[in-house]
Amino acid sequence: MSHIIRGLSCLGLCIALLFPATARAQSTAPENQAAEVAASADDGVFRAPVIVDGSELFLVRGSTALPGNERADMVASRIVAVAVSNTSDNVDITFSSVELGEEILADGEMITIVTHADAELEQLEPAVLTKLQGDAIRQAILAYRTARTKEARLHSIVVVAAWTLAFIGLTSLIFWLRRRLKILINTLVHRHFASVESATNSHVQADAIAALIRFGVNFVLFSILFLGIYYYLSLILLSFAETRYVAQILLTYVTKPVLNILIGFFLYIPNLITLAIIAFITSYIIKGLRVFFDAVEAGTFVIGDFERHWVNPTFNIVRVLLILIAIVFAFPYMPGSDSAAFQGLTLLVGAMLSLGANSVVSNILSGLFVIYRRSTSIGDRIKIGEHTGDVVQIKLMETHLKSIKNELISIPNAQLLNSEVVNYSKKIDGNGLLLHTTVGIGYEETPAKIEAMLIEAARRTKDLKTRPAPFVLWAGLADYAINYQINAYTTRGTSIPRIKSDLHKHIVAVFNENKVQIMTPSYIADTEVPKIAENEWDGELAGGN
Repeated sequence: MSHIIRGLSCLGLCIALLFPATARAQSTAPENQAAEVAASADDGVFRAPVIVDGSELFLVRGSTALPGNERADMVASRIVAVAVSNTSDNVDITFSSVELGEEILADGEMITIVTHADAELEQLEPAVLTKLQGDAIRQAILAYRTARTKEARLHSIVVVAAWTLAFIGLTSLIFWLRRRLKILINTLVHRHFASVESATNSHVQADAIAALIRFGVNFVLFSILFLGIYYYLSLILLSFAETRYVAQILLTYVTKPVLNILIGFFLYIPNLITLAIIAFITSYIIKGLRVFFDAVEAGTFVIGDFERHWVNPTFNIVRVLLILIAIVFAFPYMPGSDSAAFQGLTLLVGAMLSLGANSVVSNILSGLFVIYRRSTSIGDRIKIGEHTGDVVQIKLMETHLKSIKNELISIPNAQLLNSEVVNYSKKIDGNGLLLHTTVGIGYEETPAKIEAMLIEAARRTKDLKTRPAPFVLWAGLADYAINYQINAYTTRGTSIPRIKSDLHKHIVAVFNENKVQIMTPSYIADTEVPKIAENEWDGELAGGN
């Protein structure tokens, strides 16, 4: 009941705001409400309709001395004056010829003179136009008197009461539906998301979706309520002759746009069907391509050198192309596509994309080159610039690396395409990757012994191949030492840091076992006792508990 009272309070406020405006309009204009100048003719001559009780009777032509709207007001005022002079159900319309044209009289009172200019405006003979205007004046006077009889007033009151009851019923129904739908929406949404809520122990998702649905339902209901209030006021004003003209204006403001929208929608149905067909065919083709590419990925279909990791990017590219082609076909059938505003908006969007998306397009194109040039694949360990890591994802805009320290590194594809990339996982031949490290040993040591020790350290290192055999290169003759470079093959490109660490450990062990001092990086003077770490350790650290 409280919702009904609030609805009636809103209605009373609307009436209070509306009727003062109506009173001001009636105080500044006559009861017949002549319209403004309807159209402009040549040589500054105007024409306007004669309106009585909201009904347009006929057009009159004015001049620069007497504009058409002023002449129409005068004619309408005379008709009203005759109508209120008595309550007879008959009107005596007579005609007489005067110097200016044919004069029309109602109950002996002059109403208007039909001039030759009026006849030219209507493209009729003066006599015919005079007869027609006389009949229109008679009907307007009789209708004016009939609308103000006691029977008409009583009928208007009954109509207003009926519309009021109907409006109260509509308002009550809307608020009842609002309460019931709120409960129903909450029940259905929480029931649908019950499993998700139990798994996540959260009601946020269901509550948010329910609130969004309730907002949409409330918007529809209150839109209906607003239209109900608007049309209720208009129909009440339409029930009384004095406010009928205002009601017609109110109905025109809303009804005409609504009708235009509905008519436009029904006229657009053929184009809508065409768009639906285009969308259906495009969707069906995309689903068929998805099945085909899934078969390629599963190995059912073999397409030459087409690699499996190309399946998803190729499918996405083909799907985008199909959607773009569908948009091209659908563009002429879109609403407003032939309007200048729509075309201007399209040009604006295109200009914005061309000016602001250079880096985006560059990264997208670079991503396609990265995907299809086969230099880098998901799972490869690569080095780009200062970053080394495993490729975990290749997107159109960027490539994600997982570093050896388990860091996620995002590299723009344009940088990946324009930089030198070292790939530790790709196999060039059957030998594998050549791993190497350098040590400096004094000139006094026998080179053959040093080479043998380095090869022994490589042999002890796990994941270094014995075939082809490791070998030593003289990397350089330094000031205090010869730089020996040990080289060995491995197929474990993703384990290089560990393998290299093991190799360094075994080099130190072998050199300590053979009492050979590693001179790297440099030293100042020879010592009596070589600086070699003891091979054995008791397992205790100084200061340990």
